Amino acid sequence: MAKLTSLLKDTAIYGLSSIVGRFLNYLLVPLYTYVLKSCADYGIVNDLYAQTALLLVILTFGMETTFFRFANREGENPQSVFSTAFLMVAVVAAVFLAAVLGLIAPISAALGYARHPEYIELMAVIVAMDAVQAILFSLLRFQKKALKFACFKMLFILLNCTLNVVAYVLLPHYLEDWTITVGYTFLINLICTSVVMLCFVKELRYVRRSLFSKSLAGRMLRYSWPLLVLGIAGILNQVAGQLMLPRLLPQEEGRTALGIYGACLKVAMIMAMITQAFRYAYEPFVFSGVNDKNNPETLARVMKYFIIFTLLAFLAVVAYMPVLQYLIGADYRTGLHIVPVCMVAEILMGVYFNLSFWYKLTDKTIYGTWFSLAGCTTLILVNFFLVPRLGYVACAWAGVAGYGVCTLLSYFVGQRHMPIPYPLKSIAVYVALTALFFFVMQQTPHYVANAWGQMAVGTVLLAAFLGHVYWHDVRPVLAARHAKKDF
Repeated sequence: MAKLTSLLKDTAIYGLSSIVGRFLNYLLVPLYTYVLKSCADYGIVNDLYAQTALLLVILTFGMETTFFRFANREGENPQSVFSTAFLMVAVVAAVFLAAVLGLIAPISAALGYARHPEYIELMAVIVAMDAVQAILFSLLRFQKKALKFACFKMLFILLNCTLNVVAYVLLPHYLEDWTITVGYTFLINLICTSVVMLCFVKELRYVRRSLFSKSLAGRMLRYSWPLLVLGIAGILNQVAGQLMLPRLLPQEEGRTALGIYGACLKVAMIMAMITQAFRYAYEPFVFSGVNDKNNPETLARVMKYFIIFTLLAFLAVVAYMPVLQYLIGADYRTGLHIVPVCMVAEILMGVYFNLSFWYKLTDKTIYGTWFSLAGCTTLILVNFFLVPRLGYVACAWAGVAGYGVCTLLSYFVGQRHMPIPYPLKSIAVYVALTALFFFVMQQTPHYVANAWGQMAVGTVLLAAFLGHVYWHDVRPVLAARHAKKDF
């Protein structure tokens, strides 16, 4: 019981810091979309951060998970495991940074930033430090220092938000000659990352070159390379569209399209915050009940509740879009029609996460690699063929296609290895009801011009959805409990 209580406490701290952090970073979206000079400027932000997300996976090459695996193995010296993992990542990061800085001219030109190589230099330093910090944050988790982990994460986020407000709001207001440029975004990120690095002085003392083991490094690399493949496939599922969009269209057009797509994607991220909260709360719960005979039934019920909750959130975002649209600047609102599509992709990602437990619980994680690669390939192909014709709309639908493939493969293969009695008919009813209400909400502006009237119609439909949930799923459970109590 004590271990479970500790697990729940740590999960709450990690989950809260992640969700709060995402929310605070979310507040930067209206800041950027209102103050940056053009959609293309915000496109640069999205492009470079998508590149660094991919690079971070490559530079850490699965060492975070590998460190946990080996540090908890009987007979291994955790300090030697940490020193070996840290030094490998640090050397790779240093070589990467030296290569980028030494070849900055051709690299920046190849990436489309010949006029601003400083952007590439800043992001290269940032991602190199982030890679090293990833192992240091893993050490905190291994040492069960959840509060310290959360404090460091929140320090970065709060400092980042504060400096962005200073650079983009306060200084332009008080200094007439202050020029707003997208470069401040990357400089502020570097400052915040450097501050957090200084906070790791105590943890850096655990690094000992004398504890580095070549044989251990070899074993860790053999374990980590499949994780690297899975990590690359996973991150490409998230950022491939943002990487390809400005390179499949003429440069300025591509960056403008990416700015609009990135801003609208952030509106859809409301769904991502919901799925992230669910993941932090649910994953430890599932693994704590591996030996529970009723576990398949539990997985089935929770899948249904997850889908109900995310469909309700989907309808809520659509219903109140007349207000939510003001989260982004007017120039970006032409892309709001892709928000529902992006949310469907997020729902499918959440469903895939739920379905993935069968191969995690049966130790057949290789299937996760194949499913992710299949989804990633689908997403890239859709983007490659359709972006030149449809622009950022293709990116939105590519996400649906990619996660849709992952979901279907995981379901049909999973039912052969670990049958789970998902209530498909009941789920289908909720999906159909959501589709009907969504259609009505989309047609409402043709008949109701007033935004408040449109939201009133949406509110009525949301109430009807909740009424259906109560009548068909909540009421029977309450009745059964009452009957059992009376008995």
